[in-house]
Parts: sequence; structure tokens; C-alpha cells
Amino acid sequence: MTLAQFALAAAVALVASLAGGVLGGLLVGGKDLGKELAATMGAFFGPIGGFVGSLLALLALMLTTLVRSH
Repeated sequence: MTLAQFALAAAVALVASLAGGVLGGLLVGGKDLGKELAATMGAFFGPIGGFVGSLLALLALMLTTLVRSH
């Protein structure tokens, strides 16, 4: 995995975690908090778990490809 592939995968993971956070926020708190606030909070808190987990998985993938190539 090259650095460009890593950057592209990280960007896709960030967008996916933002979108998942927005949808999750709307589903969980849209009625009580209002849709705008729930979506904003979801977009803020969604990447905390999702993006970090994706970065760890990408780093593990890079390490395994590095070990296998040598």
C-alpha cells in the first residue's frame, strides 16, 4: 500500500464516519434536540470512534504489506 492509497483510504474513512455520525445523530436525537443540532453533534462525535478505528486498521494493513514484501 502506497502513501497515496493510504491518504485516499483515510479520506474515504473520514467522509464515511462523518456521514454515519450525521445519520446516527438524526436517528437518535433528531426528535428531541432538533434535526440541525443532532446532525451537527453526530458529525462531531461520529469520527471519534470510526475514523480512529479506520486509521488503526489501515496502519495494520500497511504493516502487513510491508512485512510480506520484504
